[in-house]
Formats: sequence, structure tokens, C-alpha cells
Amino acid sequence: MSTPLYTALLEHKKRGRASFHTPGHKNNPHALPPDLLSLDFTELPDTDSLFEANGPIARAEELAAELFGAKRTCISAGGCTLCIQAMFRLAAPNGGKIVCSRILHRSAVNTMALLDLTPVWAMPGELLSVLSKTPDAKAVYVTSPNYYGQLLDIPAIAEACRARDIPLLVDNAHGAHLMFTEPKLHPLALGASMTACSAHKTLNVLTGGAWLNIADARYAEGAKEAMALFGSTSPNYPVMASLDLAREWLRLHRGEFLPLQKKVADIKATARERGITLPEGLTDPTRITLNTASVGITGTAAAEIFRGAGVEPEFADGAHVVLIATPFNTDDDFTRLKNAITLLPVSRPLPQTAELPPLPAVKMSLREAVFAPSETLLLAQAAGRIAAQAACPCPPGVPVVMPGEEITKEILRFLRGYGFFTIKVIK
Repeated sequence: MSTPLYTALLEHKKRGRASFHTPGHKNNPHALPPDLLSLDFTELPDTDSLFEANGPIARAEELAAELFGAKRTCISAGGCTLCIQAMFRLAAPNGGKIVCSRILHRSAVNTMALLDLTPVWAMPGELLSVLSKTPDAKAVYVTSPNYYGQLLDIPAIAEACRARDIPLLVDNAHGAHLMFTEPKLHPLALGASMTACSAHKTLNVLTGGAWLNIADARYAEGAKEAMALFGSTSPNYPVMASLDLAREWLRLHRGEFLPLQKKVADIKATARERGITLPEGLTDPTRITLNTASVGITGTAAAEIFRGAGVEPEFADGAHVVLIATPFNTDDDFTRLKNAITLLPVSRPLPQTAELPPLPAVKMSLREAVFAPSETLLLAQAAGRIAAQAACPCPPGVPVVMPGEEITKEILRFLRGYGFFTIKVIK
């Protein structure tokens, strides 16, 4: 019998590494009941239906809304992607311009293409300026926290949106837990109109479980219809049940995050003692992002050292290792992580990331570019062509070109510096 994926998962489990990656339950036996697989049912008279909920699913959503202080909370078994799709549909059902942070997940790009929305791009520090120059914007869309745990000034952005009477939409995929940290840093608590919260990333939820949280009552009534436009009619009941269980766990154990923050602070202190720099500004107090380039080693090389020490990171790039810690990491996990950090060699810092090229000119709408015929070219052949997909070097994790934008010589030089050889362009 050949079962390559199942076998690979079994082999990975045997390695017994400390999990500092998603999902947030860390396969900890105390995080979720062991019988969830036996609850894989479907829409039945007594189990309710996700998009026509009026029974136990509806009640589970009401309890989640109470926990988050939302006007309405909707369960998603289709991950944060389904929540992002619904937010855009609710904010701009008839198309229009959206002021968008340049740091965003590809699901947002694809959704804007599907709904024929026009993004007006802004670097994170330029959002308010770009908004002031876009009087016909239907909404502002941002990602906070980003993958490295850095947070935007949500209160300031929310205030600017309220002054214009437009919603602030936040991809909060990595921040569902921020309602329970000290201080409370969840964007819904800081003034966002809607948030897409990928609960499985940082909480004890099965992969694919997320919440759409709505603070602005204007968007509450149509939320289910917006989600049904994109969501599967066969949602996974164990995933939805895990969201309900996590919500109840949070109600009873919200105090678990303060000890977690202290453990993370201890890990960060160890990193600083080694000379490793950490992100500046306001950050998620539970996210561990190590700039290993500051001590002369790439993030990808550092990640291999971590794996050899029995620690599996969430992500690594040319300069960073990112680790996700949750209350379901054990003391042994943190001991392994601290030991792994002490194993990193220390030498001269690596060269800093090159400065991003200017945002290129838009030559075609996002929708046209995403659905147009395309071809892959060598970088040397692509100057002046129109991009058919985003190119996003890590670091800095910001797309230097988006679908529909002109590929400039500056962009090509930047991509070559990050080891890109080809790019997809419009035919």
C-alpha cells in the first residue's frame, strides 16, 4: 500500500521536534479532545448548517461574539481566506477602490481580482497619506500583525477611516490571540470594523478554523451571505467544533497568555545576549522573530541548526527565523529553543536588505492581469512587460511588483539580488 502523504506525516511525528509553528494546538493532547475525528458529521436536523445557522452553530457564534466583544462573529472552516473574501464582499459589494497595505496575503489579491476591486497600494507608513489622496476609497485593508509579529498603528488608521465613514478591514490571521494578551492588542479592540482571525495559527483549533469578527453593525446582517458566496457547502464539523472548544477554553483560561509572554520574554533575552536583534516598534508579545543575519547567519541556515536541536520553526528567510509560541508549548519546548539559540554561531552581521524599488506604474487592472494569458520569462527578457503575478522576496516580505504592474529595470535588479531567475508576465 502506497500512502506518501500519510507516511510523511507519520515520519515527521516520529522526529518529536518542539513545535514552534502552526497549528497552535501543537498536537498537545491537552489542547483538544481525542475524539474529534469521530464527530465528522454533516448538516443534520440536530447539527445545524453553517450558512443557514439557527441552532447550535448560531449559538456557538453568539458566544464567540460575546468573547471578542463583536457585533457578530461568524465561524469559518475555510480558514482566514474565507473571512477575507467575506470582508471585501461586505465592504465593496459593487466594486471600487480599496486602499491596501502592500503587505498582504495572496488570498486578498485573488479576492480583489474576483470581485473586480481596484487596490490603491500603500506602504505601511504611507497608509494615511494615500487614504487622504483617495477620496473615493470604499475601505482600507491592512495586515496586522505581519508575519514577523509587527503591529500597525490600528487606532490611528481606524480614526482616519471613521472620519471618512469607511470600514477598516484587518487581516488578523496571526493575531486571534491578541484579545487575551497584556496589553490587549487585537485590532477589533483597537477600532477595526472587521477582522479575519485565523484561529488555528495561534490557538487550540484544527487547521482551517477561523473567525470573522465584525464590530460595525452595518456589515453584520449580510455576513453569512457574503461567506456563502465563496465557502464550501460541506464545512468540516470537527474544525468548527474545535473553534467552539477553543472559545470556551479562552473564556476559562485567558490568563494563560501572561505566563506565555514571560516565557517568550525570557527567550528574547537569551537571543539579545547572543547579539541577535529583534523587531523594533510595537510587536506581538508572543511572537519570536530572530534576525539571525545580525550575527552573521541566514535564517534558513539557522533553521537547520534549530531542527538539529529538535526545534521546528514556523518560517525562515535570508535574514530571520520566525517561531510561533502558544500556551500549548511545553516547558521542554522552551528549554530546547533556548538551547538551540545558544548553538547559533556568532560572527559579523550579513549585509542589510537592499532598499525597495519604487512602486511601479499600473498598466492593467488587477482582474485583467490575473485572468489574462501569461508566460514565464527569464528576468533579462522581462523589462517593460506587465507582471501576471506578485513577486515577493523574503525579506522584506513586500511584493515588489503586483499583477498588472510594469516590471521596471530597478525591480529586475532587486529580484536578481534575491536569487530570482524568472517571472510570469502577460502575453
